[in-house]
Amino acid sequence: MLHAAQVRVIEGARRFNVLECGRRFGKTTLGVDLAIDKALDGKPVGWFAPTYKLLADAWRELVAGTEPVAVRVDRQEHRIELLTGGVIECWSLDTPDPARGRKYARVLIDEAGIVRDFEQAWNGAIRPTLADYQGDAWFFGTPRGRNYFHQLYTKGQEARAEWISWRFGTVENPAIAPAEVEAARADMPTAVFEQEFLGIPADDGGNPFGLAAIRACVGALSAASPAVWGVDLAKSQDWTWAIALDGAGAVCVSDRWQGPWSATLERVAGLVTKSNARAVIDSTGVGDPIVEQLQTRCGGLVEGFHFTAQSKQQLMEGLAAAIHQRTVTIPDGPLVAELESYTYEYTKGGVRYTAPDGLHDDGVCALALAVRARSAPRPRFLVA
Repeated sequence: MLHAAQVRVIEGARRFNVLECGRRFGKTTLGVDLAIDKALDGKPVGWFAPTYKLLADAWRELVAGTEPVAVRVDRQEHRIELLTGGVIECWSLDTPDPARGRKYARVLIDEAGIVRDFEQAWNGAIRPTLADYQGDAWFFGTPRGRNYFHQLYTKGQEARAEWISWRFGTVENPAIAPAEVEAARADMPTAVFEQEFLGIPADDGGNPFGLAAIRACVGALSAASPAVWGVDLAKSQDWTWAIALDGAGAVCVSDRWQGPWSATLERVAGLVTKSNARAVIDSTGVGDPIVEQLQTRCGGLVEGFHFTAQSKQQLMEGLAAAIHQRTVTIPDGPLVAELESYTYEYTKGGVRYTAPDGLHDDGVCALALAVRARSAPRPRFLVA
């Protein structure tokens, strides 16, 4: 059952519909209802999410909602076929050319505020799929600064025949207690609360470094030799990422990989000893024995760093200071993308720094560790 605000959206819909809303408004639930409705009409529908992890909840709802009328559910391909001839296909936008060759009567983009390279994804991959059916599109998300998703919201506020946009706060969902929203208002900075609970984008999108400040630090990859290293060791499906800064604070090496711990140990040891440069390396959990072995092999060059909520806050505040003071230079690409998507939230225990759900922060952590290494005294005992 849709709540009153969701019903108002459906009643006022046009061809291109943008919902910039607070968290827990019910965006995904509304999207699932719209997807199933069009598929029941015998039409093909495309659902897009930033990552497969962020697709998981919507996929479960789509499968449950179509169970009485589904004739085939392909969980590997994320495809549902209905008795009516309608089809729902789900895609992750972190894969190249999603939905190439497909045609849809309706597309839905979930969590559009955190889609990486969203303008390119929309214009180059998703929009062409609507041509055959002259299909409609729905964009759902909590804003993340004034990025392309917010630009589409602005387009929907203009006098355009095919576009419309809405902004609703979390409190519009009757399942969310107003007292909980007010408690969050009391605990959070105004800009962060307005973005996360009212759907009003913050100037920097809740980014702890500042989007403009990050861009001011973008420069070419340095050709100089490493002066310090920061290494974030892989956790589960993450990457090990090693970043070196030269004497002027410019990134001169940005190397990431996945593989067994034995190979990682050899690779990091080789990078550190060859450059004869100080390294601060993540020693959390399984990283602790790796760091111990590196310290044995590399001597005083290696320092371990144990991640806790408090130590991570201090580490990220050091990186933020370096970015704002422009004492670090960062090459454009995956590392800048991670920095721009990074976020923070205020909790009762302090500030929590993290990547958005489904994304990674290996590069951010490695860069922060390198900045820490640069600010510490150079060890007296180096490897010959």
